[in-house]
Amino acid sequence: MFTLFTALSSVLLVALLVRRFRRRAPLPPGPRGWPIIGNALQIPGTRQHIVFAEWARQWGNIISVSLFGRPMIILNSAAHAIEVLEKKSSISSSRYSTVVAGDMIGWSSGMVFAPYGPRLREMRKLLAHVLATRQSVSRFHPLVEKETRRFVQQLQHRSGFLVHDLRRLAGSIVIMMTYGYEVEENEDPLIKAVDQVLDEYAHSAAPGAYLADTFPILRLIPAWVPGTQWKRRVAQERKHLSDVLDEPFEWVKRNMSAGTAPPSFTSVLLEDNSSDEKEELIKLTAASLYGDTTVSALASFFLAMICFDEVQRKAQAEIDAVVGNDRLPTIQDRDQMPYMKALVLEVLRWLPIGPIGVAHQLIEDDIYEGYLFPKGALVVANLWEILHDPQTYPEPMVFNPDRFIAAQDKVAERDPRDFCFGFGRRKCPGNIFAEASIFSVCSTVLAVYNLSKATKDGKLVEPLIDCTGALISHPLPFDLSVAVRSEKAQSLLDTMTDGLRASG
Repeated sequence: MFTLFTALSSVLLVALLVRRFRRRAPLPPGPRGWPIIGNALQIPGTRQHIVFAEWARQWGNIISVSLFGRPMIILNSAAHAIEVLEKKSSISSSRYSTVVAGDMIGWSSGMVFAPYGPRLREMRKLLAHVLATRQSVSRFHPLVEKETRRFVQQLQHRSGFLVHDLRRLAGSIVIMMTYGYEVEENEDPLIKAVDQVLDEYAHSAAPGAYLADTFPILRLIPAWVPGTQWKRRVAQERKHLSDVLDEPFEWVKRNMSAGTAPPSFTSVLLEDNSSDEKEELIKLTAASLYGDTTVSALASFFLAMICFDEVQRKAQAEIDAVVGNDRLPTIQDRDQMPYMKALVLEVLRWLPIGPIGVAHQLIEDDIYEGYLFPKGALVVANLWEILHDPQTYPEPMVFNPDRFIAAQDKVAERDPRDFCFGFGRRKCPGNIFAEASIFSVCSTVLAVYNLSKATKDGKLVEPLIDCTGALISHPLPFDLSVAVRSEKAQSLLDTMTDGLRASG
């Protein structure tokens, strides 16, 4: 009895001490904010990673700010991000849903922004069923290579800034893989609809875009009341999102019933479906593959190639040695091309797609490094700062694939995939497919083209190595020049054109 009483007393004492310590533990330091709005006006709508890095130099690698009363904790080092978002993923894997973008428009029902729980786990399981391994992704290699070659064949007639072409390429690959839908040559209606929905999300989810995110009671005011025009816009955006979710999904179902559905992510999952609830999850999981993340990575690749010519030449030498001049590289050649594999890693590190990543939300209080991380707080990792830490990546703004190749006198630098695809239970489950797509484009382009800086009035135009954006970042616009490498390369392009015509 005495032993049991002692044990219970000890547990109670520890619990009381923990609660008392948590009340006394401070939030991490950070810039002083204003009443009510906190630090909302101090956080810019773009290039947030630069501001967060500057604050880290003043207050340390763990910072806290307030957004309309909600704490946001910013982690500026790899060690802190791994400790909080990986090792404590059981309490740091949820998401914060904004009133307008999340609840009213409907983005919180999708996988990226859904709170952590059984429903999200089921969606991630569906995605893993098709995309979790290199072997499972390999079924989509032919379509990736077909769309890549269509883009590469047309590239010989292009110059200047390629973002429109890259958007179409990335969109066509994802939509073909997701639904088996082959994108039209020019303005495809589905590509256009997806781009519109993503642009609308970028606006509606931006901090301060809607007053209802701060004062949720405003959502209850009827849309006919003067001053509520914003609700009509929100209703329109909700319909746009619903259409993008429903129409391609129903297209797949009709084709499956007719026995004419091409193999796709959606058709593979629907073959095993047995309930309406599961079907809804498949639809939402499929739509989670939308996005322009690959566009950002490929734009960074083109920028790197015109700024670091020696990297381009070294990659081309490896392609020539492994593949030769009589065929184009394929994704299957990847393991014989260590430098090209390293080049893809450097693309992911150099100008990261998501410089601060999507915010996690804590589901309970925690103490870390003597600071209180309160329940409900948002936690973001400054991926830009992590991937440009000179202690981990010497000369971080230099595009250098060799940093990831071990040699006799050096070890390889840390794999950027440990960070750039997210952390813990929120790590991007489509990363294997994304890497395959990026490798296909980079290797095929370099096999047949030389890329160089644009000229104007006989002078080279020096591009700015910088990026803009918050959730998704893109390099600043730049022009480039594209030239066919050789007669052999031109012959491959001609053969590619004939093959694409034959396949329709």
